[in-house]
Amino acid sequence: MENELENELDNKDDNNVDKQYIKMTETKISKLITSLAVPTIISMLVTSIYNMADTYFVSKLGTSASGAVGIVFSLMAIIQAIGFTLGMGSGSLISRLLGAKREEKANEVGSTGFFLAILAGVLLAVFGLIFIDPLMKLLGSTNTILPYAKGYAGYILFGAPIMMASFVMNNILRAEGKANLAMIGIGTGGILNIILDPIFIFTFGLGISGAAIATILSQLISFFILLSHFISKRSEIKLHIRNFTREFETCSMIIKTGLPSLARQGLASIATVMLNVAAAGYGDAAVAAMSIVGKIFMFIYSIMIGFGQGYQPVLGFNYGAKKYDRVKEAFTFTLKTGMIIMTIFAVFAFIFAPQFIKAFIADDIDVIKIGTEAFRFQCAIIPLVPLGVIANMTFQSIGKSFTATILSSLRQGIFFIPLILVLPNIFGVVGVEMTQTVSDLCTFFVCLPFMINFFKDIGNKEMEI
Repeated sequence: MENELENELDNKDDNNVDKQYIKMTETKISKLITSLAVPTIISMLVTSIYNMADTYFVSKLGTSASGAVGIVFSLMAIIQAIGFTLGMGSGSLISRLLGAKREEKANEVGSTGFFLAILAGVLLAVFGLIFIDPLMKLLGSTNTILPYAKGYAGYILFGAPIMMASFVMNNILRAEGKANLAMIGIGTGGILNIILDPIFIFTFGLGISGAAIATILSQLISFFILLSHFISKRSEIKLHIRNFTREFETCSMIIKTGLPSLARQGLASIATVMLNVAAAGYGDAAVAAMSIVGKIFMFIYSIMIGFGQGYQPVLGFNYGAKKYDRVKEAFTFTLKTGMIIMTIFAVFAFIFAPQFIKAFIADDIDVIKIGTEAFRFQCAIIPLVPLGVIANMTFQSIGKSFTATILSSLRQGIFFIPLILVLPNIFGVVGVEMTQTVSDLCTFFVCLPFMINFFKDIGNKEMEI
């Protein structure tokens, strides 16, 4: 199958040049990446604002309820991990296939990823609902947090199939270079979620279950908006059951290519669980504080992720078209811009860290103290984070899945997991607060030589997918 796809990618029909191909392979790099990154960043920011708004409204129900958001966030990370594995796996292949003008194969890959996501979501929902009590405890719930966590997670599990399928459609649209269409679907759902949260939580008196219901309704709207782009043929990819392949090779290629996303998102979920467990040793205040810090940091981090996701289709198209000079230019522009943006945010966030935490919980001194210290630790390392983000995105986009998987496993796996086990035993709650910072620093120094070596011989190697 790999040889077949490589041959298809190499056998390009130079006479079948369309506008999208010209746009992706000839537009000025800085203009192209920015045009694709801006709507993606907006989508990421809306999602992050929703996450913070969710935490804000739920925190009004008490510290334990706020902690439950952190627990269920781990479950949503699992859903996201599977969705992104299939979505990024499909998207990476699709961008290179479209860059090589192999539309039929791209349709097959897109449809297969979409229907696999729905199937995976159904399986997770069934088993998650059956074993919801042990699942919540496994994710780090304390006895006082458990009732809130169950009330939230039950509804989230029902929405798992549509959430996973939405991740796939979102990534397919971005892989085509149509980030605006992806933004409409994801952004609308996020904004609707922010509006519905206080209505269901307070007006209808549903408490934390209301937050979950608001999330599912918003995700459902987002799903149908994204699906409409494919039905109305605004997307170049045709999603249809007849395009779904039962060939093991195609499914394995999607999963193999998306494996870095599974490692990244899956380990993020495990890391969140281990962080919750470590923080729980210092009380509900520590769990709530780390949950709040995680949401705020993700808001800042999502800007870099969004910018990187604008970079990925540019990289995939041009790597597929063997325009290696544009690949180098795209990487350099994205890294420099990312580091500048992250530095600006880091300085601002470090100065006003207490105010950020107080915006969520203003009357719990322990939450404010722990949250402020943890947030400032993370702000100190944010300027170096872009290299790690772009490094694993680069290798995933060009089909070097093994290298991408290793690099994507560093930040919240290879480094984070042993550090969260060791540092709290040495430094107490401060060890919990500083774990992500130390992990990010180690990730930067490991990714650096990988990128240096890659760009030394990028034009001398055959494309892998």
